[in-house]
Order: sequence, then structure tokens, then C-alpha cells
Amino acid sequence: MTDYQKSKKANWNDGHRLWPLPNLPWVMKQTWNDLLFAHFPVKFDVLRKLVPEVLPLDTYDGLCWVGVVPFHMTDIRLRGLPPIPGTDKFPELNVRTYITLDGKPGVYFFSLDATNLLAVKVARTFYHLPYVHADMKVEKQGDLIGYESRRKCGEAQFIADYRPISEPYYAERGSFDEWLVERYCLYTLNSKGIPLRCDILHHPWLLQHAESEIKVNTMLSSQGVAIENDEPILHYSKKIEVRMWPLVKAFEN
Repeated sequence: MTDYQKSKKANWNDGHRLWPLPNLPWVMKQTWNDLLFAHFPVKFDVLRKLVPEVLPLDTYDGLCWVGVVPFHMTDIRLRGLPPIPGTDKFPELNVRTYITLDGKPGVYFFSLDATNLLAVKVARTFYHLPYVHADMKVEKQGDLIGYESRRKCGEAQFIADYRPISEPYYAERGSFDEWLVERYCLYTLNSKGIPLRCDILHHPWLLQHAESEIKVNTMLSSQGVAIENDEPILHYSKKIEVRMWPLVKAFEN
């Protein structure tokens, strides 16, 4: 048994994923904290114009869904290296939708806002992800999270307070909640327009229903995403540890 196989066996079981992980070692570890999933319905025709044609859009009950997901990351490190001070924790704000390519359901990002300029540049270069530099602030008082994000350039902002309001639960198999969150890869395109996949591994999401006062949200309108209504479906997750694999061509594995 190789060192990679031993480490894979010693860590989390990946049996809840729908397909095997690449036969490669993971490259990065992160912990995601105090996530809000704020999901808005969007018509298929609206979203189809905004997502590259090569990426097939997912729908649920005839609608596409776009998520605005604020959280903050900790314990960020590359495999085999200790955390690098100044780059091992920072807030992030994702705008995402959902696709399935080659039978593998995943996430497509419209944008990923972050405070760490080095991380922004590295992710844009090596993962072809649309990271954007932003001023961000996260404050926590009890179970209430206050979150602010303002881009350095442009008008995109998100300001909200949110908190969990239910007991934790795992999404039922086949449910809408599972459809939204249980996705174990992200998709992007390289400079030639070829779809790439980054596989990820974590335990199934432990969710809670949430409430939020969204004071400002121009994350969608600033990117041309016209939503069907401004009352999102809200979920919260307290913490999840994640491992990421290298990018591979989406049709090779």
C-alpha cells in the first residue's frame, strides 16, 4: 500500500461520493466556518446566457438556483507544508450555481471574493477561478454572524446578519437540500475553454435552517443574474473540513 493509499484510508471515507476520487494525492486542506447558504431561484434561460455553453445547467422543479455563500476559512495549508502565516485564514464569499458534467454533479462559480490578495492571485492562476479582491469583515456574537464584503473594484457588496434557527440535520437522500449542497467537485474552464474539474472531499453537510437580515446584496445584479424573487432559501452550517485535489480534465476520470 502506498503512502497516499494509507493516508486516504486513515482519513475520511469517500463512500458518500457518487464517483471515485482521482488517483492522485490531495493538494490543499481547508476548514470552512459559519457558512450561510442563501439560494435564489433563476430561470434557466437567464442563467444559460451567463454560464459557458459547455457546462450543462442543473435544474430542480424546472428552475436553476444561484447561491450566495459567505463564510470564513481557517487552517489553510498545502499538503506537506505547515500553515503559512497571513495566508492560513481569511473570509470568503462565493456566488455559485450548479451543473452536472459526465454524471458528476458539481459547482460553477460566478465569483469568489476574498481578502487575501495572494490567495486571489494563486487561485486565479492555478485553478482558473474568478477570485476577486475585497474588503471583508466577520463578527460573531453568540450564534449571530455579522458579515460585510465590499469589492476593491466595482459595486458588488454583501452585508448581512445571519444565525441558525434549528437543530442540526443531514439532508435526506433525494431532497432539495441534498441537491443544493451535496456536490463534491467544482468546474471551471482553462484558457482554451476546456472544462476542468477539482474534486473535493468532506463529510456530508451538517445543516441547520437559518434566518438572515440581508441589508445589501448586489452580488447577483452586478453579475447580470436576474433572480425570480428576493426571498432566499436559507441554510447554515457551522464547520466542515475539506480537502482538495488537483484540477483534471472533466472528461478524463
